[in-house]
Amino acid sequence: MCFHNSMSAKAIKVAARYGRQSDVVEIYQSILDEQYHVNAFTFPRYPIITSSDEVQVFNWGLIPFWVRSEEDATEIRKMTLNARADTIFEKPSFREPIMKKRCIVPSTGYFEWRHEGANKIPYYIYVKDEPIFSMAGIYDRWLDKDTGEEHETFSIITTDTNSLTDYIDNTKHRMPAILTQEEEEKWLNPSLSKAEIASLLKPFDTEKMDAYVIRNDFLKKSPNDPTIVQRA
Repeated sequence: MCFHNSMSAKAIKVAARYGRQSDVVEIYQSILDEQYHVNAFTFPRYPIITSSDEVQVFNWGLIPFWVRSEEDATEIRKMTLNARADTIFEKPSFREPIMKKRCIVPSTGYFEWRHEGANKIPYYIYVKDEPIFSMAGIYDRWLDKDTGEEHETFSIITTDTNSLTDYIDNTKHRMPAILTQEEEEKWLNPSLSKAEIASLLKPFDTEKMDAYVIRNDFLKKSPNDPTIVQRA
């Protein structure tokens, strides 16, 4: 699964990488600047790329537009941090966003654990030769009618593992659906068919990825501590 991400590039570089304006990013610069570890379970603010000409800043943990109450929203976002590619077209929370509200989740790397008996070995996984790469995502907007506040949220889509990530995630056998640079703008095209969308949600080329073991205490460190991604 993908619950621990890294965005160690400055937010302004994210805007430049995707050819987007940075006005919104600058507003959230204090939040988004060099986060070496982003924990999904805190429902953090995070930069995403949509068809908009500006970088968007949404919360991780998708709240569907049809949710009725804040209590329901709080519960459902715990279960929508990731969306499985094999069920995304059927799940009520995801079936509209996958057709109409696709996004890119920029990343500099992500974290996963290999299980060996009672031991959990943390790995940092990344795409070679791409300082910032693209995870496929979906987003939605929910209006809290009690407060009038609009919540903008997203999920990262996961797919089957390749040989590298299968070795590391040897219990769940999942990895984020990673897009090539050639696929990025296609993914955001609102006119894609279901078959065309599904064809992009495949395991990424093993040869283009790499990984290494990091220290077990990385979860205890400040998110902006660069030693998080150092080799053990």
